[in-house]
Amino acid sequence: MATESELGIGQGKALQAAAKRFPRSEFTIRRLLHSNETFRELCEELADAEAALANVPESVAALQQAREREWQELVQELVSEVEQALKRFEIGP
Repeated sequence: MATESELGIGQGKALQAAAKRFPRSEFTIRRLLHSNETFRELCEELADAEAALANVPESVAALQQAREREWQELVQELVSEVEQALKRFEIGP
């Protein structure tokens, strides 16, 4: 199981990103962030993708729309993966 120092700074953002989408699973999310490196990386990716989506440049409308769609798709894919992982760990095999 990972210690607090091994989890790094990204854990808070990862927790926030996943818990925002799945508030009823916050306990499971916290547990998995500490014990499952794959899940932790998935949640960190979700937090990074959401941050990138929020910072899409607004200078060129067409480019902005294309980038926004790309990041929205990635965020949705990551949310689905987090949801699937939570279902596996909450329900069990």
